[in-house]
Amino acid sequence: MASVVVKLGSSIVARDRGEVRAAVLGRICDELATLHRGGRQPLVVTSGAIARGMGVMELPLRPRAMDELQAASAVGQGKLYQVYDELLRARGLQTAQVLLTFFDMSARSHYVNARQTLQRLLEWRVVPVINENDTTTTDEISFGDNDFLAAQVAILIGAELLVLLTDADGLFTADPRTDPTARLVDEVTSFEQLDSLAIGHATSALGSGGMRSKVVAAEMATAAGIPTVIASGLLPGVILAAARGEQVGTRFAARPGRYSSFKLWLKYAKPARGRVVVDAGAARALRESGTSLLPVGIVEVSGEFDAGDAVEIAFDGEPVGKGICNYSAVELRRVRGLKSAEVRARLPRATEEAVHRDYFVLA
Repeated sequence: MASVVVKLGSSIVARDRGEVRAAVLGRICDELATLHRGGRQPLVVTSGAIARGMGVMELPLRPRAMDELQAASAVGQGKLYQVYDELLRARGLQTAQVLLTFFDMSARSHYVNARQTLQRLLEWRVVPVINENDTTTTDEISFGDNDFLAAQVAILIGAELLVLLTDADGLFTADPRTDPTARLVDEVTSFEQLDSLAIGHATSALGSGGMRSKVVAAEMATAAGIPTVIASGLLPGVILAAARGEQVGTRFAARPGRYSSFKLWLKYAKPARGRVVVDAGAARALRESGTSLLPVGIVEVSGEFDAGDAVEIAFDGEPVGKGICNYSAVELRRVRGLKSAEVRARLPRATEEAVHRDYFVLA
């Protein structure tokens, strides 16, 4: 069944003092119900738990300390989900609350379990309402106002479309709040065309994202073959228009050459624990020939990591890619630059490849 992931930023969910935008959320839930009746399966990724907690506790400003952020989220999370549940149940839809952390995305077994759970909910025609578990996360902006999370969810379930709703009409050539000549970018077919744009990190008083995190999320999703739309959630009909393929906001076209699910996880969700610098020959072979990385091509090892961890692979100061390393950092330092026979002499049980081509993805 075709699925559409709709992400709501904090500025769409709540006003400046944390009060829920009930009318906006009600209209959005109308559109989600229309999608559902039309045979598409919507998934909601929502920000706003901290904002909702701020409103309940009457906090004048978004907290900065981790314990305060987590406490505000603990106050707001259940109340925020209740709003979605009531609105969607009133429109005949069953919902499920799904809380995820960065660890759930970065650990492969957790990643697969999350996918299986979401797929079962979709089979049951339940609308998942997904948020980061701010109460237990240890990274202050681990998902960038949930833009990264939304892209990961879209990739996870193979969505046909990702819609990122914000309080801006889309991506502009400059900040429209300060530059009267700024114009909306209707469509992005190549991310190189964005190099000349000043895409900032500015956020609302409630959120932790910004347009840059949305562009990165679009880059992630489109690499998986999922078109993405950034548009204003304050405009009526924007979700349905995006789902029909109409011109609304900024649309990012899906890119060819889709990676496998595993390599998408490796590229975007698995954090690198160290860095391996390679020589020119190894860099060329990885980029052009799709070969595995052997210890002989390694010139430097940085960081402390174990076998099975992901490492960044670089040449001449530029990233080449990321891969799952078959050696620990200690082992790799012992055998870097050595030919296979020499490696076997030092580490008799070692595999030939430092990073196998099946567990490597280009940057």
